[in-house]
Amino acid sequence: MKKCRMICYCNTALLLMILLAGCTGSKDEEAHQPSAVQTDEKHTEPEERTKIRKDEAEPITESEESATKAANDTSSAEEKSKEDNVLAAYSSEKIEYARVWLQLGPNQKIDELNVRHISAGEPINPNDDTSASYPEDVTQLAGSRLVDGSVTYHGNGDGTIHVYNVPLRWDSADDLEKGVMREVTENIIKNRKTVYVDTGDNEKIKRLIDIMMIH
Repeated sequence: MKKCRMICYCNTALLLMILLAGCTGSKDEEAHQPSAVQTDEKHTEPEERTKIRKDEAEPITESEESATKAANDTSSAEEKSKEDNVLAAYSSEKIEYARVWLQLGPNQKIDELNVRHISAGEPINPNDDTSASYPEDVTQLAGSRLVDGSVTYHGNGDGTIHVYNVPLRWDSADDLEKGVMREVTENIIKNRKTVYVDTGDNEKIKRLIDIMMIH
């Protein structure tokens, strides 16, 4: 009877040891086995990086370039339209006078811009009856002071002008030999220059128009 009990105790202890060993093995396997979430993350990360690199390497299409260029052109056109509107209230003649002075005027810091028209046939030097005459209508621009200088020109209507090197004030011709003034004024006509007039800065042009006096 004692032997049977001992055998039962031994069998029970052995069974418990087997069960404990099985549980311990399962926990170890679970600890070493990677989770499904970690596996998915490892597979997902390279895919995302590959997608990003693909997007970065993808070239800009022709339609996208055209859209960008169109947007830039529209912006430039709007800016130019705003600039043009600054001069919209002024006549083309006044704009021309201001542009010529802005480009050729000896002194830009003037407080008044005087405009005088001289017809063809009038003497270049009005103080000398031997003076040669202008072959075409001209416009004389000058400041309010002698030191401001002057510009005498004829507009050709094509963006260019003929510039005559005429002084704003002539010295006395009483002591000149006969025919000298004729030669001087004829040389002024021969040496006139053709100059292309730039459009200039609209704000500066507006300022000159605002101080303009047409005689």
